[in-house]
Amino acid sequence: MSSRVISLDLNSDPKNIWRNCLNSIKENVPAITYNTWFLPIKPIELVNKTLKIQVPNNFFIEWIEEHYNTVINKAVKEVLGESGKLIYIILENQEEEDVDFTPANASPVVETKPVKPLNNPESPSLSFLQTETDGEDLDFNSNLKPKYQFDNYIKGESNQLARAAAYAVSENPGETSFNPLFIYGGVGLGKTHLIQAIGNRILTKYPSKKVLYIAASDFGSNFVDAIQMNRVNEFSNFYKKMDVLVIDDIQFLINKEKTQDLFFHIFNTLHQLGKQIILSSDKPPKDLKGLNERLISRFQWGLSADIQPPDFETRMAILKNKCNKFGIQLQHGHVEYIAYNVTSNIRELEGCLIKLLASSSLGAKEIDMTLIKKIVKEISTTRQVNVSIDQITKAVCDYLKVDENKVREKNRRKEVVLARQIAMYLSKVITKSSLKTIGLHFGGRDHSTVIHSFDSVTQMIQEDMNIKEVVESIKSKIEIGST
Repeated sequence: MSSRVISLDLNSDPKNIWRNCLNSIKENVPAITYNTWFLPIKPIELVNKTLKIQVPNNFFIEWIEEHYNTVINKAVKEVLGESGKLIYIILENQEEEDVDFTPANASPVVETKPVKPLNNPESPSLSFLQTETDGEDLDFNSNLKPKYQFDNYIKGESNQLARAAAYAVSENPGETSFNPLFIYGGVGLGKTHLIQAIGNRILTKYPSKKVLYIAASDFGSNFVDAIQMNRVNEFSNFYKKMDVLVIDDIQFLINKEKTQDLFFHIFNTLHQLGKQIILSSDKPPKDLKGLNERLISRFQWGLSADIQPPDFETRMAILKNKCNKFGIQLQHGHVEYIAYNVTSNIRELEGCLIKLLASSSLGAKEIDMTLIKKIVKEISTTRQVNVSIDQITKAVCDYLKVDENKVREKNRRKEVVLARQIAMYLSKVITKSSLKTIGLHFGGRDHSTVIHSFDSVTQMIQEDMNIKEVVESIKSKIEIGST
């Protein structure tokens, strides 16, 4: 399409200006991409040649910039001219953040509140190097990400105690018996989200408190730097002046004796002063082999609360929440299928949605069960369908309209034999049951009968498209929990 510049009335309605931009964009992207990424954007205000538009969250900006930068550049130049600008308004956590998008640049410039730069941005705790630690006022970055809030932390049975304790600490830091608060659990279960949510709420409720979040690995690296620079006392004093100290992945202090010694003294000072200490780990304190016994003892002074992998209902709630965040519309059955099969952690659930969004948007593919199954298989490390042999048998018999009891009897009618064989086949494919166990569920038949049934159905699937469709349809119904 030839380039065109639209005559622009500087007092034009921003809706009309954005509509013209959308017309250009629509010509250059698939319909599913247009509907997913550009229709949700709302024009807000036009000042000179700068158009303010509202997007749901920062994820939209990052995605558009990475994948559709050329397309949106073209639209902006056509409608607003070479000097035109877009300002993205992000309404997140009830605070408004502006992102200045200049078409000439490849990346947007994020306008945030100015923070005094650290000596080394890679090492956040090195703030002590630019502060007078004998003074009362410390100028430092808390290192907390505003996106981590209690409001967007989905609670369920798997994290109920940890969340309740975390919220109590955020209400009265240092004043509860949960000091230290030790949160532990596997990878991707939301530990970082929860401990940062505590810090963010404390800063909102008590703005004058000094709250610092740091990963244990960074704490250790910065301690080594302090040793090399002969500034260990300043390093230690900096931490001792915190009101709330949040350390993530404390297991990274294992086998680092000098770092543990220093942290022991910092811990004691803060605890004696009634300051709040919050820690996270992949294991409970007693299982942190290689950590000093006196540290382990102190970690057990307060409350240790675990976060387990989310149960089905919690996974459903998380998926629905993230679908809203990412602007994805999924059928209830599709959400159920992902929740049934991605069970290990929250990170995999989010990764599944992001890959689904990328595949459908960039590849102009319709979001259907075939695409979802493919992505779930690629993403999930613990893909499983928690159904019993009896559930499978019922699903097969309901679909083929065969009496359930007949498949367990010595009945040789053709339709009964087919139902029995498919049920045995799916029991072997879906469950982890042994051949002997499967045979017992079908009238006490032996393992050779199960093998014969499996081989027979496998051959039928290869030779008969009708049988293949029947088996796949039943399997899908079982997997999405609609039986």
